Amino acid sequence: MSYDTSLIRELKHRAARIRWLSLKTTAEAGSGHPTSCCSCAEILSALFFKVMRYDPKNPGAHANDRLVMSKGHAAPALYAAWCEAGYLDEKEIFTLRKMGSRIEGHPMPILPFVDVATGSLGQGLSVGLGISLQQQKVVKNGARTFVLLGDGEMAEGSVWEAFALADNIKTSNLIAIIDVNRLGQSRETMHGHDIRTYARKVEAFGWEAIVVEDGHNVEAVLKGLEQAVNVSGKPACVIVKTLKGGGLSQIADKENWHGKPVMPGQGLEQALAEVEQDIMKSPPAPAIARPEEMTGKIVTGPVAENVAA
Repeated sequence: MSYDTSLIRELKHRAARIRWLSLKTTAEAGSGHPTSCCSCAEILSALFFKVMRYDPKNPGAHANDRLVMSKGHAAPALYAAWCEAGYLDEKEIFTLRKMGSRIEGHPMPILPFVDVATGSLGQGLSVGLGISLQQQKVVKNGARTFVLLGDGEMAEGSVWEAFALADNIKTSNLIAIIDVNRLGQSRETMHGHDIRTYARKVEAFGWEAIVVEDGHNVEAVLKGLEQAVNVSGKPACVIVKTLKGGGLSQIADKENWHGKPVMPGQGLEQALAEVEQDIMKSPPAPAIARPEEMTGKIVTGPVAENVAA
């Protein structure tokens, strides 16, 4: 499958913007997880600006596809994506981790696009399963649920309980995405970058496993996600090999960067310069870039009628 060059340029631009905003907001806050945000920038770009069907002006609408950010410490990337989609104001996301702000260090349901607080890892897939079951059995509007997991939380037993139950229920509108960036809080994760082992485990639980070898190639990510949404009769899992701090040459795949903002004088200037080059190399196509037109661009099929209503 090949894609229009303007779409790929757009998705690269959005990923770079998500990366830039994640770096800037966490540096401003003096706290946060920018490297965990950078590993999933291309995943979020492909989801928000091609794969997911939703109304960016009404993120709480039942007709929308839902995204559960199970790796909740990467919340700044989620806020950046909603800023790029036109819902959150850039000024607001720079209140990250400030007293009284709804832009908290981990996603909280005070925001209409957050269904569950995910400060505690290992629960996102269970919640996503419940949401997808409601979509499939109660609402019946064709909406899907996407759950973005970190590879560190794959060591949690609760995650695998959800994998097992989803197979039993056959929730084909549930798509899990594992961001395999290799590095946990204090050491390498259980399987490191061995994405094939994750795939074998997922398949053993009855899921369709789709492997993406380069999670910073937005076209490859998009292909994997679109393959997943076309799976029928069972849930699908996209296993994406990424780099923690991906897109930042001095930090990518390096240990001791978990939960640390990149601060001025400690590499921020170079990191921002690199990302700004990526932004300039891939300016968005005007037809896709204007937020006021996104409802018509993104919401399609049976969901469109529900949103319009």
